[in-house]
Amino acid sequence: MRKMKKMLAYFTVTEWILWLASLFFIVLSFFLFDRVNYPTMLLSLLGATALIFCAKGNPIGQALIIIFGIFYALISYQCAYYGEMITYAGMTVPMAIIALVSWLKNPFKGNKAEVKINRLSGKEWCFAYLFTTAVTFGFYFILKALHTANLIPSTISVTTSFLAVYLTFRRSPYYALAYAANDVVLVVLWILASVKDLSYLSVVICFIAFLVNDIYGYFNWRKMEKRQAAQNA
Repeated sequence: MRKMKKMLAYFTVTEWILWLASLFFIVLSFFLFDRVNYPTMLLSLLGATALIFCAKGNPIGQALIIIFGIFYALISYQCAYYGEMITYAGMTVPMAIIALVSWLKNPFKGNKAEVKINRLSGKEWCFAYLFTTAVTFGFYFILKALHTANLIPSTISVTTSFLAVYLTFRRSPYYALAYAANDVVLVVLWILASVKDLSYLSVVICFIAFLVNDIYGYFNWRKMEKRQAAQNA
């Protein structure tokens, strides 16, 4: 009973509402627009759960992101979104593994359920932008050669995804804003896919839910950052 109360108290009321509302709308959109691809629905529920843990700076979130990335890459391949497939299989998943190791190695004051937040220097920000630009430039021609559907949005998705996974690895609060930008791109991509197949509207709703979670994650990390700084002082 005590462990159950402790688990329930781990998330705030806001976080419980956010998580449960995300699950509700994902399931509702599935039964409204899809009703067939149950693995996609389960994957969306997994993604929403991963994000609420990531918003808390909990390494469990990164472990769930790894699972989510593997299966999302398979779905993207089926839709000829090769940019998404390559990004998640070749970049997001490996970087999530690296991020998981980084988060586990850097707990805040020994608390394994909360990562120590890092503040990037100006030089590292310049490096991150230059590296992201180079990755974007290279992927544009790769995706073009693969005849990727919706080339420009797919390329922009690579940009936001790479910056997001890099900032996640470096334990920066801005990782959540980069993921939020990526969510916006993905909403556009899956809206375009839903023009041909309305069942993909459920995926659109999924990424809208992810967008709200990532925005919350940014503000919660900034709150955590201030608390950690105060405790360190």
